[in-house]
Amino acid sequence: MNAIEIKNLSKQYKGFSLESLNLTLPSGCIMGLVGENGAGKSTTIRLILGMARPDGGKITVLGQKMSPRLREEIGVVLDEPGYPTNMTAEQIGKMLAGIYKSWEQGTYGGYLEKLRIPRDKPFKDFSKGMKMKLCLAAALSHGASLLILDEATSGLDPVVRDELLDIFNDFTRDEGNSVLISSHIVSDLEKICDYIAFLHRGKLMLCREKDELLNEYAFVQGSREEIDRLDTIGRRDGRFGTEAIVRRGDIPAGMKTSPITIEDLFIFMVKEDK
Repeated sequence: MNAIEIKNLSKQYKGFSLESLNLTLPSGCIMGLVGENGAGKSTTIRLILGMARPDGGKITVLGQKMSPRLREEIGVVLDEPGYPTNMTAEQIGKMLAGIYKSWEQGTYGGYLEKLRIPRDKPFKDFSKGMKMKLCLAAALSHGASLLILDEATSGLDPVVRDELLDIFNDFTRDEGNSVLISSHIVSDLEKICDYIAFLHRGKLMLCREKDELLNEYAFVQGSREEIDRLDTIGRRDGRFGTEAIVRRGDIPAGMKTSPITIEDLFIFMVKEDK
């Protein structure tokens, strides 16, 4: 069973449209949903969670249509935490115990300790990183088998981001658990994701296994004339030559190459599209 299946999904807003999105997240995997601000990442997540109604297409989560019962199995962290600002972590835990039938107070307490979250400090006095840690602790404490995270690492310092990425990796050591995480910090996603999906202006540019992408493409350097003869994903012309991303199978023998990153691939594809 796949954790998420999206077929021909579309949504129209004034000045923006999500067009014929097809995406599959296999169970036990982490997928990074990558795109610049306004690419459609948050819209896609809102549609998956049933927070917005699609204009067309079909979404199944854990093999089902979204429902109140299914939400018990999904841990959600959004970029704007919505807990009452005057409540402490201890009080938030008690509140959530009355909302989730499968709430695990012991698990929640364990994450508060592991993530060094103070129990008696008002939520409004937390740093952004501490707020995200608390939201993640809550998302992981009601037996969820799917985490959906919308820009959960945005604005956090590198140490806190790395700490959260370790938790996502630990979560998916159970092959029944999956993660969908959106971010414009592509380097974070490259560290942990099994699959990468690129969104740009409401269109899915690609959705592939990360390792396949890194193995399939490479940088090449040469003169403009040499690069003009190649089928490029994107290119950058400079004073002393041209750099481009090309499928390895299309690179002539003897041409100088170097590895790419997922961030390189995304940036060059976006520039090529413009």
